[in-house]
Amino acid sequence: MLSGRVLDLLDPRPGDIEIEDIAQGLSRVARWNGQTRGAQAFSVAQHSCVVADLFERLRPRATAGERMAALLHDAPEYVIGDLISPFKAVIGRQYRQLEKRLLAAIHLRFAVPALPVPARRDIKQADAIAAWHEATALAGFSSDEAATWFADGRAFPLPDGALTPLDPAGAAALFLGRFRRIAEAGT
Repeated sequence: MLSGRVLDLLDPRPGDIEIEDIAQGLSRVARWNGQTRGAQAFSVAQHSCVVADLFERLRPRATAGERMAALLHDAPEYVIGDLISPFKAVIGRQYRQLEKRLLAAIHLRFAVPALPVPARRDIKQADAIAAWHEATALAGFSSDEAATWFADGRAFPLPDGALTPLDPAGAAALFLGRFRRIAEAGT
């Protein structure tokens, strides 16, 4: 990692994980494999911030730990990339296990508690709503077509500019700022 840490992907240790490495990696990983409108790709770092915003709207009384879990829901992608769901299904169980081990180490590193089922459900819903917005605004889906694949996001409009792709430095700064605000609120 750029921090100088060495991360064993098969046996990730929480002490080898730095938030700056996560922000750097996620800011350079393109959602939709880069198949989006615009001069820049929409990054996983930005997507994570959108999901965190939507989660807070779905669950306004969420704890700092739950909000952190929402922000970090795709954090393993900082080292393994963002694979589309059909490809994950083809790769199978080993990929999912690797992803789970990485996420567990990330949660330990940043003291994210075990989540109750309703919070996990709301993170998944926020992720699906964000995907609907990205699909319609960036990836060329119609609203109805996107609603067949993702949670229909029409009831959850996003603020202007939320889906404007940032350069990697801007996306990393956005992600780190959000991380720090949640971390400070939890102390």
